[in-house]
Amino acid sequence: MKLSVFPRTAKRKSDAKKVRRQGQIPGVMYGVGQTNQNVYFQADELQAIFRKMRPGLLATTLFELNEGNQVHRAIVKEIQYHPATYAVLHVDFVLVFDDKPVTVNVPIQIEGKAECVGIKLGGFLRQVVRSVKVSCLPKDIPEAFTLDVSNLDVSQSMNLSQLSIPEGVRSLAKMGEVAVVIAKKA
Repeated sequence: MKLSVFPRTAKRKSDAKKVRRQGQIPGVMYGVGQTNQNVYFQADELQAIFRKMRPGLLATTLFELNEGNQVHRAIVKEIQYHPATYAVLHVDFVLVFDDKPVTVNVPIQIEGKAECVGIKLGGFLRQVVRSVKVSCLPKDIPEAFTLDVSNLDVSQSMNLSQLSIPEGVRSLAKMGEVAVVIAKKA
């Protein structure tokens, strides 16, 4: 995803409010061995990118931040939203480099709910773990992990160890943890 980024001088909280009034979203870019850089984004460009994204995949999306003639690669670390309107107030980006591993939370997506034997017999799906923290190079970041629950019966579960983790990606989670279970209705 490509996004234009512009430098800003931020000394006070009122500076960020002024940026928002002008239709822009304040943010910060930082990385290992880098100084924090206060920036802003055009609100309409950033919101258009967020609307195009598939739900749940923001944490694993690499962004190209274009600042004049410089291009920075980064991932979203944190987004702050307005409590009532859910408008984006601030975005933090972590700069990534090709030779340095990054730590990201990769979402777990569930497939086969409609065909699941246990759900057809009256059970319900309970996803215990929704993402897995992994460490890898930026080029190896998986978009998401999938678990197929179509063959699970009532009271059966799947562990994180049943995820297909690609080469070059190291899980930081306990792989014996239960990821999903087909529970009985009480």
